[in-house]
Amino acid sequence: MPLRLAALLALLGALLLVPQPAAAAAGLRAGGTRILEANGNAFVMRGTNHAHTWYTSRTGSFAAIKAAGANTVRVVLSGGRWTPNTAADVANVITLCRQNRLICVLENHDTTGYGEQSGAYTLDQAVTYWIGLKSVLTGQENHVVVNIGNEPFGNNAVTPGWTQATSAAIVRLREAGFEHLIMVDAPNWGQDWQGVMRDNAATVLAADPDRNTVFSVHMYGVYDTAAEINAYLDAFRTAGLPLVIGEFGHLHSDGDPDEDTILAQARSRGIGYLGWSWSGNSGGVEYLDQVASFDPARLTPWGERLFNGPDGIRATAREATIYGGSSDTTPPTAPANLAASGVTSGAATLSWTASTDDTGVSGYDVLRAGASGPFAVAGTSAAARFTATGLSPGTTYRFQVRARDAAGNTSPVSNTITVTTTGGSGDDGCAVTGAVQSQWGSGYVVQPVTVTNTGDSATAGWTVTFTLPAGHTVTGSWNAAVSVSGQNVTARNLAYNGGLAPGAATTFGFQAGRPVGDPSTPAGYACATAP
Repeated sequence: MPLRLAALLALLGALLLVPQPAAAAAGLRAGGTRILEANGNAFVMRGTNHAHTWYTSRTGSFAAIKAAGANTVRVVLSGGRWTPNTAADVANVITLCRQNRLICVLENHDTTGYGEQSGAYTLDQAVTYWIGLKSVLTGQENHVVVNIGNEPFGNNAVTPGWTQATSAAIVRLREAGFEHLIMVDAPNWGQDWQGVMRDNAATVLAADPDRNTVFSVHMYGVYDTAAEINAYLDAFRTAGLPLVIGEFGHLHSDGDPDEDTILAQARSRGIGYLGWSWSGNSGGVEYLDQVASFDPARLTPWGERLFNGPDGIRATAREATIYGGSSDTTPPTAPANLAASGVTSGAATLSWTASTDDTGVSGYDVLRAGASGPFAVAGTSAAARFTATGLSPGTTYRFQVRARDAAGNTSPVSNTITVTTTGGSGDDGCAVTGAVQSQWGSGYVVQPVTVTNTGDSATAGWTVTFTLPAGHTVTGSWNAAVSVSGQNVTARNLAYNGGLAPGAATTFGFQAGRPVGDPSTPAGYACATAP
């Protein structure tokens, strides 16, 4: 071998040994509370479920679902509990999704109701099915989400439980080389009424070496009030975990889901939703068909509500950029009606009218400044309220708020308000703050309203006053005697919570009704004490 050739080969060999940069994440992925495309664009699922495994000849449904406005379809498959969907069939399903510019959520229905439903498969059996399809799934990470198993546990306790079985299933898929965004369903027939997924989602995400898992709850009769819906969605937002509503309906045999709140909250929070289902329901739940007999020209009332109603698919769906859809550059609307209440020597409660956005508001930045000078971020809030703490007594502050959406766009700032804190702990009196615990279209709960003795001596009683917005009514209260005159509300202590030592506090709460579509809540809390 010539010397120069040997030297050249040695140099090439050395170059080959130089560590190469890690490849960028490919395909759809979870990022905090959001789902992102490979280019970083936020993607919010808006679509329906299609029972392909029982209606394999209804391939025209994919084009019809797209024409109805959807950007996603969740496709029912079987690995053996029913007639298995072969690799060739699944490859064709993916082709149909891509031809119709739909993100394809593929789910294995065999696991439905395991532990309670006879014949149901385990999640481990579902993983075996997915591994058998690996040849047609590899390379489809931009277009396909793998939903390991539909409603993988019933209501009975089994071993291993949901957390362990789901974690193991994810690890096994990753070890087999799957790089897809993985979706996992909740137990309790998907409704998680025991809170198992809610309370253990962080553990399951940590088990995924790629941290690329999104959680799916099915909202039927368990979610028949706005309070229940908001509480569940709040838990995932607070934990910073990604959630989609993988199934829901307008009616169900186990109750009457509040579909209006589901749709409105999904839009405002930027959470994906997939209604159940396009067509072909039987066994007494035919009312869940969105079109009659797979005919897209015959939308049912449920289909009309889901696709064309307020906060529905046609109004909110944005096509994935992998198919040519545009990146979202539209900012949220500016927060409005910023106001302060419960001002004390060291804190103030701010509230405002929530912003709106095409992909959902993900949070708010609260900006603070002194009586003069520039504004700076003083905190963030997921809801349209914030308690500013750490303020100095007898000091003037200015506040503004701006909204952020799931794509990272920021809104114009709100109106500016000026707040002057009270003189301090030497004041003879009290302080009061009110926090909105939950709200829905026609009402809300304020809890806690906190009354604090800021004086130097004990109190024998206290009185809190505040004003209800026009058209609002108090429908219930607790831990206080509440009376209403017009829109003016007076709350007085009860026998057991009027005596407060200096610095001590007590709380009460109330529920109120309001006109549908009115997002305002009470303001102007004030209090006085009796020695």
